[in-house]
Amino acid sequence: MAAKEPKKMAPLRILQILQKHSDADHPLKQEDIARHLKNDFRIEMERKAIGRTITDLKDADFEIESTRKGCFLSTRQFEDAELRLLIDGVLQSKHITAKHSADLIARLCALSNKFFRSHVKNVYSVNEWNKTENQSTFLNIEVIDEAIAKGKQVQYEYNKYGIDGKLHKTRKHRVSPYQLILHNQRYYLMGFNSFWGSMVFHRLDHITGMSITDVTAIPITEVKGYGNGVDYQRIATAMPYLYTDTPERIEMVADLAIVDQIVDWFGQNAKMTPHPENDKKVVVSLIASPMAMEHWATQYLNYVVVTSPAHLRDKIKASLARSLEQYR
Repeated sequence: MAAKEPKKMAPLRILQILQKHSDADHPLKQEDIARHLKNDFRIEMERKAIGRTITDLKDADFEIESTRKGCFLSTRQFEDAELRLLIDGVLQSKHITAKHSADLIARLCALSNKFFRSHVKNVYSVNEWNKTENQSTFLNIEVIDEAIAKGKQVQYEYNKYGIDGKLHKTRKHRVSPYQLILHNQRYYLMGFNSFWGSMVFHRLDHITGMSITDVTAIPITEVKGYGNGVDYQRIATAMPYLYTDTPERIEMVADLAIVDQIVDWFGQNAKMTPHPENDKKVVVSLIASPMAMEHWATQYLNYVVVTSPAHLRDKIKASLARSLEQYR
């Protein structure tokens, strides 16, 4: 049994009781609060004293509302709908392990009352989501933040999945870290690899053995194409799969049926005009990575035809020819 607490703790405990056990649909009477004080904290307090304490809490700007049915905490740091959005974000974050996801969700639920958790049914299905097994992700974030602050390069092992479904080491990298980017529900480290002479985007959940080196990081403004720093809009819309080739002007004809998808992927980067000869199609022009667009165009093969540049059309045609051979 918990030790008996002094009465000076009562204001804090009453506030915690209201946070955990009350809302507009579940107000607490003074006798309810007295029962929780006695059972949970072994503090005995009369109803009048509880009423005075609640008044003091209101005077201290805690938003407690009193009705005939009792009182409740009327506002919280997060509304339940906001907590639900945050929880859904954790569930969909593939770079967070199932165990860490469950822990984060439990802490988010604790920011509301006991009634909120019963409405979050998918809290209990976190293991059914496609989650990484890499336990180093959050440590990697701390190391990268520290390296950026110190202006130092980082080194690490980059891994890829094998047919056994496990991560396997491929090669070591040393890069100048610039930014962590959340893209397509994955965290990526954006950094410059001096050995390869190019920018890299490495998935954080594929990185292990990360450490800070004594080598000074190369300023991003000295990297070709990044003289003005990081252009997040360009990364999001011109590099949908984070390939590192130089973006070019891409022209294509698309069905009206996938205009929503085009806007989702490319936003204002995609300029669309009505097709001059077919009212069920649009002409699309955008600046994007040709390597990424080859992948994207084959994904929407039945709805999109790339018209230029010629070298991208040729690559797509060659890729389709190889695919047809495999299905003969």
